[in-house]
Amino acid sequence: MTPTKEINTTTGYELPSYPFQPPPDLQLERPRRYRIAIVGGGLAGLTAACDLAVRGIETVLLDDDNTVGVRGASSRGMVYAQKTLEIMERLGIYRRIHQKGITWSVGRTMTGGDEVYSFDRASDNASQQSAFINLQQFYLEWYLVDRITELGKTDLRWNNKVTGAEHLDDGVRLSVETPAGNYQLDADWVIDAAGIHSAIREGFGLDTHAARSVDRWCICDVRFKKPLPVERWTWVEAPFNQNRAVWQHLMADNVWRLDYQMDPDADAAHVSQLDVAAERVRAHVGADTEFEMVWVGPWQYRTQLLDSFRLGRIFFAGDVAHVVSPFGARGGNSGIQDADNLSWKLALVVNGQAPDALLDSYHHERHAAAVENIKVTSRTSRFLAPTSLFERIMRKAVLDLAREYPFARALVNTGRLSVPNDYPDSPIVQNGGHSVPNLPMGLPDRTVSNLVELSRSHGTAYLGICFKHPGPDQLDAIRELASRYRCFAIYLCNVEGAGLPTLRDDGALARAVGAECGFALLRPDLHVAGSLQHVTATQAEALLKRALGY
Repeated sequence: MTPTKEINTTTGYELPSYPFQPPPDLQLERPRRYRIAIVGGGLAGLTAACDLAVRGIETVLLDDDNTVGVRGASSRGMVYAQKTLEIMERLGIYRRIHQKGITWSVGRTMTGGDEVYSFDRASDNASQQSAFINLQQFYLEWYLVDRITELGKTDLRWNNKVTGAEHLDDGVRLSVETPAGNYQLDADWVIDAAGIHSAIREGFGLDTHAARSVDRWCICDVRFKKPLPVERWTWVEAPFNQNRAVWQHLMADNVWRLDYQMDPDADAAHVSQLDVAAERVRAHVGADTEFEMVWVGPWQYRTQLLDSFRLGRIFFAGDVAHVVSPFGARGGNSGIQDADNLSWKLALVVNGQAPDALLDSYHHERHAAAVENIKVTSRTSRFLAPTSLFERIMRKAVLDLAREYPFARALVNTGRLSVPNDYPDSPIVQNGGHSVPNLPMGLPDRTVSNLVELSRSHGTAYLGICFKHPGPDQLDAIRELASRYRCFAIYLCNVEGAGLPTLRDDGALARAVGAECGFALLRPDLHVAGSLQHVTATQAEALLKRALGY
């Protein structure tokens, strides 16, 4: 399936256009059965398809469009955090992202002409991947499509619009509309990643508890002749924008993403006119600075949250399940991490290596993550757009104090940047739940994630790491445990002479999993499933079985 290239006259970008191919299902008298159907070709859906393909699982992906990104929208999502970049490394496209995108780590927060807060995430970065990379969302989706096509496990169906779903005794039946006619297909499992306007979710009448903010913004994508610092600059009160907030980011293709906070009563059509937007940019950078307008678009954020991310054999991921305001880049990154959480669990279940009960943990973990992300971003939105006189007085006090006192700088809230969510203790998590960075392990191209990839059998592996010698009486039993569970591999860390693979660690891995533990169990998504003070084969097996959902 070779895409054609079309120039998007709204943005000036050359984007792929994928051909519609009439699916064979149109000729069938009865719906064909598939293992997994994925609805939606955005970040969450494509990540899930790619992740499952890497694990050897075949899927069918149905998208109602025939290109990447959103038609007429240029940047949309554009900041990808380290956890997402680690996922993309495992999926095989990080190098392309790194080459095309803009790597950055420094952020500065301004009020008026004063800097009140700054950070540099590079100073404490332990992962092999960058702290952040800025890249227009359509590029990331494009790279995922290319990788999915290369892996050859996914039936990508463009211009296949899912219009509804119904439960079967042992699966789900989807109704699909295409330019060549309509058809139905059956699937053992369905991942609904169709975005905010999900026909499946709406068909079942599920409440999203939607709330829309009165805060209005305008995005201006701009190319400058004169280079600016490759940093994230944020003004809480920008004198050139009527003392309202402004963001300044560089993306790929030398395009700057400028977000301007507007008056709550601003007319969307007016603020997005090119001449009006150009005057706003001139006020920002000065009348003598040459620039080219690439794209302009208004936005108004909202929040949404489903009560449950699982409905029988249907899983909701990304914007179908939860919507947050974009502050701190917790939208697209969260959808990608939904897919990362769900895909390895589905792979284990469909391969008969774990019970269906494992899949219940997807809602438990990712719903908790969404609640946390909504709480964090809601606090940011209230800092940037105070809703009462008291909040305005408090913000002014924080900004005034931050000019002189370090303690107040931590209170300046222009967006708590995306970090991996910790998962609460649950039927599959014990004394763990936090994410481990993709640490280098002392050998070329050897990282924690790479160890999981090298160890996996049938696509998915848990990683057991012994930080203390298990003792000669336990060694045979531990070796037998590793051979009995095809999805489990054990390493010794800084321990020799036990006949098991050995890792060298300078202490970073021990600190990341829990400095005092004797044994840690890492899940395929590099979250800690649990730890033990002293390892025995019996305790390690109990921890593994719990993590598998038994």
